[in-house]
Amino acid sequence: MTGIIALSQNMLQNIREKVGTNSRFDTQIYRRPTRTVMVGNVPIGSEHPIVVQSMINEDTLDIENAARGICRLVDAGCEIVRVTTPSIAHAKAVGEIRSLLTQKGYQVPLVADIHHNGIKIAMEVLNHVDKVRINPGLFIFDKPGVKPNDFTTEEYEYIGERIRTTFEPLVKKLKEQNKALRIGVNHGSLAERMLFTYGDTPQGMVESAMEFIRICHALDFHNIIVSMKASRTPIMLAAYRLMAHTMDKEGYHYPLHLGVTEAGDGDYGRIKSTAGIAPLLADGIGDTIRVSLTEAPEKEIPVCYSILQSLGLRKTMVEYVACPSCGRTLFNLEEVLHKVRLATSHLTGLDIAVMGCIVNGPGEMADADYGYVGKTPGIISLYRGREEIRKVPESEGVTALIELIKEDGRWVDPV
Repeated sequence: MTGIIALSQNMLQNIREKVGTNSRFDTQIYRRPTRTVMVGNVPIGSEHPIVVQSMINEDTLDIENAARGICRLVDAGCEIVRVTTPSIAHAKAVGEIRSLLTQKGYQVPLVADIHHNGIKIAMEVLNHVDKVRINPGLFIFDKPGVKPNDFTTEEYEYIGERIRTTFEPLVKKLKEQNKALRIGVNHGSLAERMLFTYGDTPQGMVESAMEFIRICHALDFHNIIVSMKASRTPIMLAAYRLMAHTMDKEGYHYPLHLGVTEAGDGDYGRIKSTAGIAPLLADGIGDTIRVSLTEAPEKEIPVCYSILQSLGLRKTMVEYVACPSCGRTLFNLEEVLHKVRLATSHLTGLDIAVMGCIVNGPGEMADADYGYVGKTPGIISLYRGREEIRKVPESEGVTALIELIKEDGRWVDPV
C-alpha cells in the first residue's frame, strides 16, 4: 500500500507541474488531464464538469417500468443511465425503451451493461445505446474448473488471443458508430488467469483493464472510459490511483469512472461512498461518478452532487454554512437552519450562512453570499458577504433574508 501512496503523490506532483504550479499547499484541485469522450450528447473528460450517473434496477424486459425508472433518475438530475442487458431479448428491449423515452421527451444517454460471454448481446444492443460497459473478468467466461496453478505461459497467451479475437468486432463496431466503451473492472470478479498472475490485488485489476485498453489502442479506438470498482474502499482507492498512474505512464489519458461498488444503504453507504470517491476527486482523479446504494436509484443522485459541491467541483444547489451551536448561540440554530433551508433550497449557486452569534459569525461566514447571524437576543443581522445590511427581529429573519436575495436579483420562485 505504501508504494501505491507514493505513486499517487508522484502523479499528483506531475499533474501540478503540467498545469504550471509546484505548490503542494494551495486550495485548487488540479484534475488529471484526460481526453474528452462523448456519451451521447454528454462529454466526459477533464475539460468538462464531472458527470453524475446511475443505473435502474427494473428488469429491462419490462419496457414501461424501465422507462419510468429512467425518467425518475433524469428528473432527479442523473445525466447518464445504465441498464442491464443479460440476454439478446434484453438488448432488443432497450430499443423499445429508447423509443418510449423519446416519446416522453427524454434524451438521456443510455449505457448497456454486458457480462458473461456477452459479445453477441453487445453487438445487438450497440444499435440502441450510447455506451457499452464490459467487465474484463467475465468477457471470456469459462466454467470454473481450471486451477490457478495450472496456468502455463501458453495457456495464458491462448486466453489472451481468445479475448482479442472476440473483442475486436465490438471495438470495430464501436469505432464505426462513434460510440463509447467503459472497461469496468470489478475487484470481486477478476479473471482466474489474472488472479493466478497478480493475486487478488489492485495490480491485477489494473492489468485486467490494460489488456483491453491495449487492444483498443491497436485498433485506433479511443472512446474509452475506465472504472476500478471494489466494495472495500482501500482497495478501490489503491486501484484507481495505480490505474491513473499506469495509463499516464503509457500515454493513455482516458477518463475514469469512480465508485465504491455495493456500498450498502443509509448513512454508512453514503459515508463509505464518499470515503472512496472524495479523496480521488481531491487528488484530481475522476471524470464521472456513481454512488451505488441499496436504495431507490434516484436517491443516489443527491449524494453525488453533495460530494461534488463539497469539493467545489460543481455548484448545483445552495451551500449552507452553519456553526454547530454552543452556549453563545442566541436562537434555536437547528430550527432556524431548517426554516432557511425550506425557504431557499430550490435556489442554485448561492452560499448562505446561518451563524448563532456575532463572535465567530461574520468571520467564519466571510465566503458566503448571505449571512443570517444572531446579533443580540431576539435580533438577527443580515449580511451580504462581509457587509452587514440590516437588523431585524428574529421572527422576521427568514422573510427579510428572502427580500435581500430578491433585491439582488438572485431569487427565483420555487416550481
